[in-house]
Amino acid sequence: MKYSKIVLLEKKHQKAAFNCGKPLLDNYIKTQVGQDSKRNLTVCFVIVNDANEVKAYNTLSNYSIQQEEIPVEYAKKLPKSYSRIPVTLLGRLALDRELKGKGYGEYLLLDALRRALEISKSALGSMAVVVDPLDEEAKNFYEKYGFTLLPDSGKMFLSMSKIEKVFAG
Repeated sequence: MKYSKIVLLEKKHQKAAFNCGKPLLDNYIKTQVGQDSKRNLTVCFVIVNDANEVKAYNTLSNYSIQQEEIPVEYAKKLPKSYSRIPVTLLGRLALDRELKGKGYGEYLLLDALRRALEISKSALGSMAVVVDPLDEEAKNFYEKYGFTLLPDSGKMFLSMSKIEKVFAG
């Protein structure tokens, strides 16, 4: 891989030329992520080139979902006193067109899953990573990595226990 380092988004990173071909994701990195980061609503990780241009990004946030939304195999093990279950939201994941088809999507996803797992084990409880796929292409991408559709919401779910197995060896 030409770009191998994933870092926190900083002011020096150039976002204006980012183009993944999906206006919602392009506009987010160009116009909104800075404000969301300042407000502590999300943390944004990026892959940049030598000119500090953003070539890929993802965002992570705290989130919760209703216990009824969780797949039965996990929900039956949870205390009934928890009406909302803490999870990590992988809010956005996007690659500039230049990087598509070169393994960077998987690289960025695995980095986000690793970060979420580490935080869930050391600093902040989270039983899963949840994504809200933008379209069918994104849904198919996440399905390849074991995410399952949550009923009624369109969101997808991957438990920390499954993520832990990915990194166990």
